[in-house]
Amino acid sequence: MRGVLPALVAGSLLVGGLGCKSDSTGAAGGANPAAGGGDGGTIKIGHYASMTGDTATFGIETDEGVKLAIKEINAAGGLLGRQVELETQDDQSKPEEAKTVATKFAADDKIVAVIGEVASTRSIAAAPVFERAGIPMVSPSSTNEKVTQEGEHIFRVCFIDPFQGKVMAKFAAEELKAKKVAILREQSSDYSVGLADVFKAEFEKAGGTIIADASYKTGDTDFRSQLAQAKDADAVYIPGYYTQVGTIARQARQLGIKVPLMGGDGWDSEKLVEGAGGPGKALEDCYFSNHYSKDDKSERTQTFVKAYNAEYNKSPSGLAALGYDAMKIIAEAIKSGNSADREKIKDALAATKNFPGVTGDITIDENRNASKSAVVLQIKGKEFVYTKTVAP
Repeated sequence: MRGVLPALVAGSLLVGGLGCKSDSTGAAGGANPAAGGGDGGTIKIGHYASMTGDTATFGIETDEGVKLAIKEINAAGGLLGRQVELETQDDQSKPEEAKTVATKFAADDKIVAVIGEVASTRSIAAAPVFERAGIPMVSPSSTNEKVTQEGEHIFRVCFIDPFQGKVMAKFAAEELKAKKVAILREQSSDYSVGLADVFKAEFEKAGGTIIADASYKTGDTDFRSQLAQAKDADAVYIPGYYTQVGTIARQARQLGIKVPLMGGDGWDSEKLVEGAGGPGKALEDCYFSNHYSKDDKSERTQTFVKAYNAEYNKSPSGLAALGYDAMKIIAEAIKSGNSADREKIKDALAATKNFPGVTGDITIDENRNASKSAVVLQIKGKEFVYTKTVAP
């Protein structure tokens, strides 16, 4: 981060006994903290994310989006006349650590709402803790259906896998004209398994054939035996995370597989292309579904892109945009309910209709999921280029 948030003090420390890194960004001010608020009359928000570990890029970029939103909110006078305070906890990309962080947040009666987690497996681990504590949790990017099924306090601002999987199955059949597709799924990831299942069902429903459905594990580095099953495919669907997709792509090309590779929003990282051998290499002209495109010409998206670039000297990913939207939708719930009470925030979140997010208009449905469009992006060099928008 290039600047310091106005009127905010940032610091980091190690929380004893938790093994979790905390970055607490708070506002200076008043005496007695309000119930369900924060120190000095602030409104306190928690954020748990993978700031280190396998998917650190996701957590860091989401946190940057959250902090940018808070900077704007506080510069405009805060919420209910109070500044917003953020506490970010690192869950190290581990589900068990996400649950530990959730337990810490649940013990803090000043936290009124929580943002997190970026990954479905970690959201599923932590969500029951927040549900029992009655703390509204808004996931920026956990797309597995199970996440919001944990209870009435659990929300998300992203689309869900049944929609994302359908988008790419339809794209493969109609745009790529693929008849035969191979799938490589990460077997311990709720995200990857859920997305693969939906894609498979939808592609077969469209008349296509899944010629292989192979699995791999987190940490694997040799995917050649799985890829050998994909040699006759018209396309290969890899709904995994950027951390392994690049290696899979390189090995696919080494085996002579030249067809398009496809994925989901787990590909959305500036490190994706680097892992695939660099621009113009193994992932050139491949496709993945995502939550937004920085090339969207709408005023609100371009305003966000410019503000993020000014703050961090780089273009925002979909994760950064979703972190921004998650914080802004919580802020809107606090304003519309005129309260920082947890239950009133929960009720206001559930009533959200057509919220103008930078990732699209967001309506929260009866299952606390966001009904919104998806985009398909194509990899060109280092850039993720907008291809099309698909509505729900």
